[in-house]
Amino acid sequence: MAEEPERVLPLAPSPAADGEGPAESSPGTGTPEPPSPASVSPGTEEPAGDTKKKIDILLKAVGDTPIMKTKKWAVERTRTIQGLIDFIKKFLKLLASEQLFIYVNQSFAPSPDQEVGTLYECFGSDGKLVLHYCKSQAWG
Repeated sequence: MAEEPERVLPLAPSPAADGEGPAESSPGTGTPEPPSPASVSPGTEEPAGDTKKKIDILLKAVGDTPIMKTKKWAVERTRTIQGLIDFIKKFLKLLASEQLFIYVNQSFAPSPDQEVGTLYECFGSDGKLVLHYCKSQAWG
């Protein structure tokens, strides 16, 4: 079975869309401004070793929920569960009135303001975090 490519979830519109012009600076100017607070980790120093800026999540459908063709995604650690729910609903073209539930390890639903990085540190295994999504309550 062929390994499917890894996708990256879009987090924010490009800086040029804000009307501020390109975010890149020429090499002759001083230090460039950071891209945005959402795409930068909260720490000021670069973490060493195991800690990555993005983590791999595996999304699995439950019940009658449509299956995503791409199941493995790279997500920034600071992404919240609510942001992930919004992305999945948009990707699956669900109506705004339809609910979507996310479960960790087929056992509990994390809080919408919970960061994916924290869940990965506590419940991730084999270098990825497995999340199940469904349109009706399944566990917990």
